Amino acid sequence: MIIFSGNSNRPLSEKIASYLDIPLGAATVGQFSDGETRIELGCNVRGRDVYIIQSSCMPANHNIMEAVIMADAARRASAKTVNLVMPYFGYARQERKSAPRTPITAKLVADLIAAAGISRLVTMELHTGAIQGFFNIPVDHLFAKPIFSSYFRKTDNMLMVSPDAGGVERARALAKMYDCGLAIIDKRRDRPNESNVMNLIGDVKGKDCILVDDICDTAGSLTKAAQALMDEGASSVKACVSHAVLSGPAVERIANSALTEFVCTDTILLSDEAKKCNKIRQLSIAELFGKALRRIHNADSISSLFV
Repeated sequence: MIIFSGNSNRPLSEKIASYLDIPLGAATVGQFSDGETRIELGCNVRGRDVYIIQSSCMPANHNIMEAVIMADAARRASAKTVNLVMPYFGYARQERKSAPRTPITAKLVADLIAAAGISRLVTMELHTGAIQGFFNIPVDHLFAKPIFSSYFRKTDNMLMVSPDAGGVERARALAKMYDCGLAIIDKRRDRPNESNVMNLIGDVKGKDCILVDDICDTAGSLTKAAQALMDEGASSVKACVSHAVLSGPAVERIANSALTEFVCTDTILLSDEAKKCNKIRQLSIAELFGKALRRIHNADSISSLFV
């Protein structure tokens, strides 16, 4: 087993390697002067199981190319298997034709990954689980529930809230674990990164609400949802988000919002601005992924990690 890291989130790669007690494989991951990606693996991979850790966060296109070029290098160097560990799978929000003449980019990226010779994908909290069906290779889909469940303490007034209808299953899983209620926000999205809260389904008065979502990009939807909950009489509102993209004015919106705490995982490296925000708290998924990679490598079941 040998682990390589791209440039998207090297600190996470180092944490995973440290948990597994193995060093990261030496590799040159850079660029030519014209911006093309330059890859050179610095150690022997012949007959070995290669794991490439790379999230497809900003800049998404560049990071995806880094991953597939590293995979191609490993395959051509006679690696036994090439496994892509992509904690954050980008383009997952484009998983269907939402309007005429639009692409299904999640499928396109899936085909690109398979064409590069990658034999397995390990990821976490896909925008929709059906994306697994876009791949003709095994996909190990991990969940952030174990990370968040060990952080939030149950209170008598706890209430899980889904910020939209599509995230109900994710919020329901945490509500079931905490044995608490569930509320749903009905929102309308007229264009990308813009939404309006239309209705609130459930009683939130006097409740300690936790908004549960998979991706937070510009934070517009999340902060509007938090304000809507407070307007309806909630005692407090926190958020737990698997993938903190936090682009554009996201950090400023969170800082000025009704949220008392924004809890996320480290699938994506936080910007310096986000690190300075006292409302943002990041939890590490390194142990979860370390356990998964060890079990995959040893051909053991990873089902127990879903509990």
